[in-house]
Amino acid sequence: MSVEKIDTLVVGGGQAGVAASEHLTRGGVPHLVLERDRIAERWRTGRWDSLAANGPAWHDRFPNMEFTVTGPDGFAPKDEVADYFEAYAKRFDAPIRCGVAVTRVTRLNGRPGFLVETSAGAIEAQRVIAATGPFQRPVIPTLLPADTDIRQLHSGAYRNPGQLPEGGILVVGSGSSGVQIAEELALAGRRVYLSVGPHDRPPRSYRGRDFVWWLGVLGKWDAAPKAAGSEHVTIAVSGARGGETIDFRKLAKAGLTLVGRTEGFSAGTMRFSANLAETIAKGDANYLAVLDEADAYIARNGLDLPEEPEARNFLPDPDCISQPLTELDLAAAGVNTIIWATGYTADFSWLEVDAFDESGRPQHQRGIARERGIYFLGLPWLSGRGSSFIWGVWQDARHIAEHIAIQRGYLDYKPQIAG
Repeated sequence: MSVEKIDTLVVGGGQAGVAASEHLTRGGVPHLVLERDRIAERWRTGRWDSLAANGPAWHDRFPNMEFTVTGPDGFAPKDEVADYFEAYAKRFDAPIRCGVAVTRVTRLNGRPGFLVETSAGAIEAQRVIAATGPFQRPVIPTLLPADTDIRQLHSGAYRNPGQLPEGGILVVGSGSSGVQIAEELALAGRRVYLSVGPHDRPPRSYRGRDFVWWLGVLGKWDAAPKAAGSEHVTIAVSGARGGETIDFRKLAKAGLTLVGRTEGFSAGTMRFSANLAETIAKGDANYLAVLDEADAYIARNGLDLPEEPEARNFLPDPDCISQPLTELDLAAAGVNTIIWATGYTADFSWLEVDAFDESGRPQHQRGIARERGIYFLGLPWLSGRGSSFIWGVWQDARHIAEHIAIQRGYLDYKPQIAG
């Protein structure tokens, strides 16, 4: 039986895979993209119903196409984002094969390239780009016993308030997902406890400019990759309801009960850190630091941007911050659901090559793996702060495609033999 052969195989048909395909197409690199579901499937079915992009449409897009429904300063809903990538792939007739899962990649013996085993048969590829992104395996702490009556689900499985049983809800996680889900549930009239851990809390906008604009002019997007294991920082920012600054005191005033970081569970009682006020204060310090840098930039460059002194005003600490709960008897509080907004971990178990350290982290330089011919795309801090954002993925994909084109040039070289 003949085996299909291709120069470069891209695994994953989301934003990273579409970006890789565009740049490979421009570089004349024969390639194939395999997607186990549909293009941008995670945007369609791996998010809650009301999710909108966390960045404005003028910024969170590929540079060669704008959103057609949401205006530049709006925040595109998830289905429009998925439609965007599908339409973008059609613009250059991206060779994306949907409904095909990659199960194993191994290096060929005695010759260059890799054997890629898929649900539709084997493929041989000279190069493989892992464009599956960072959101692969939900992280759910194993704090509660398996036989608990409490319903537990990851934020990736949450869709809307109507899917949850009557009763109180504990949301664990103070990043974008946890805060937006907790607020949505509270607005739906549910009793909600939100477990808040360390976080950055930037302003959604300040002095007439969105946070992403400030990151750009202040050079924050250009920050170098962080040390392995320190890449993730929980950031509380939201594109919901037209975009808003996350304000934990405002959430408490609206009816949420804030508790500290979740630390343990026993005998039906969840335990929380007692330093909630300190955690909130550190988030405030991060917020104020951004305002300070923005003010300094405006003064230094003589910009005419409206002053916004009210941005520095905070509501008084509610009782749940000044006198935080350290324990919560779930049954007594009527809590019968826990939503774990605790992030994801990557799953590269299918990639059986020498491209990982002892703990399983990809070893690469700007996405170029130590195993020659293997590439990573779409991971946080791949080349810098913007790498896991839509526009940043596009930039990283260009670098990887250029590297592949250069390598193909070396292999095509044939020395001139003097006659």
